[in-house]
Amino acid sequence: MAFTVLVADDETNITDVCTRYLEREGYRVVVAHDGEAALRAWKAEQPDLIILDVMMPKLDGWQVCEEIRNHQDIPIIMLTARSEEIDRVMGLTMGADDYVTKPFSTRELVLRVKAILRRVHKPSKTGSTAGDCLLFDELAIYPTTRRVIARGQEIDLTVKEFDLLWLLASHPGQVFSRNQLLSRVWEIDYFGDTTTVTVHIRRLREKIEQTPSDPQYIKTVWGIGYKFEDRKA
Repeated sequence: MAFTVLVADDETNITDVCTRYLEREGYRVVVAHDGEAALRAWKAEQPDLIILDVMMPKLDGWQVCEEIRNHQDIPIIMLTARSEEIDRVMGLTMGADDYVTKPFSTRELVLRVKAILRRVHKPSKTGSTAGDCLLFDELAIYPTTRRVIARGQEIDLTVKEFDLLWLLASHPGQVFSRNQLLSRVWEIDYFGDTTTVTVHIRRLREKIEQTPSDPQYIKTVWGIGYKFEDRKA
């Protein structure tokens, strides 16, 4: 099965080179050059992943990302010409799974696409049972279907949010540094920029913790990183 990738950017040279590299890897590519066209393409083509530029005419990338996130949990990689931390935080807070600053290596972008799709579409184990899930006090995590139930309610997580939660929860009590989490979850060297981890941890707590400011599960280990526990502090 060929995965479909939507590339939305108003710069033709970027969509052309992305299309060329992605098609070499066997992906089907759909292109849009403004925000409204991106939303139309998303609805019509139902892509498996979206590469979304922030600065586009008609609707910007933030607006497009927000609209899509209101209806579907699809992997989104944001592109931007701006490198300020506030922009990275904003993109991740709005539900982007990854963030790439222009100018970027097309090969690296393709690696990120492959890593995300590999995780999302990992084959399920034959004959898997409820024993494959992780069960805690008021939290259940199902890896084969990528479902999370907290306090009886199903929780919508992005690709990276689920991957981060699964890594922590499947190693209870183990402390992971932010750089270790970057390496294990994102599979890309971020050269020490740990903003991505910080934002995703905050989003996870807001979604699964009853009191995010006093988390039951995802604990901060000051000066090091994070660990998962199933008991209240």
